[in-house]
Amino acid sequence: MALWDWLDKIDKNIFKAINSGGAIPALDGFFIQLRNPFTWIPLYVFIIYWLFRYHRRYAWQILLLTLLCFGFTDIVSAKILKPLIGRLRPCYDQELATVLRSLISCGGKDSMPSTHASTHFGLAAFWFFSFRHISKKKWSWLFFWALLIGYAQVYVGKHYPFDIVAGGIFGLVTGLLFTIIFKKWSFHGSREIHQP
Repeated sequence: MALWDWLDKIDKNIFKAINSGGAIPALDGFFIQLRNPFTWIPLYVFIIYWLFRYHRRYAWQILLLTLLCFGFTDIVSAKILKPLIGRLRPCYDQELATVLRSLISCGGKDSMPSTHASTHFGLAAFWFFSFRHISKKKWSWLFFWALLIGYAQVYVGKHYPFDIVAGGIFGLVTGLLFTIIFKKWSFHGSREIHQP
């Protein structure tokens, strides 16, 4: 068995364990809402408030780079990487037709990497490392937030687990690159610490 076939089999087995074997129908609505961008408006409002309340000097730079980070991960994952890799979504896989729980519309055919995972891990990484740089805050929960959204993608039947992993890695690398841009732009190589 070729390596890719072996990995594909593992991926599909994990997918089935989450999407069907481990499904809890009472939580279906919860996981669907995790994917809804409006669900996270309070989080975005909190971050904007925190920035302008404690770090106004860097707020506009971080907000601009946040938008650029989101746009970059979104466009590259959806318009470049997905067509290039060409992996079909679970809902288009005939092998899964009898076990798939598709809780939302299937959407486009391309599956890897997950754009949700790319954008949210990108934001989580950029915010985590940038906020730690300006305030010493270690908001590790940002990665749990991104992981939860990624898990929801598998739960509702939209993506395979390895799609989330690929999107997560791409997002993390992108978030780190935007953190470097932020540091060079705002600090010119120096390190300043502010509280809280």
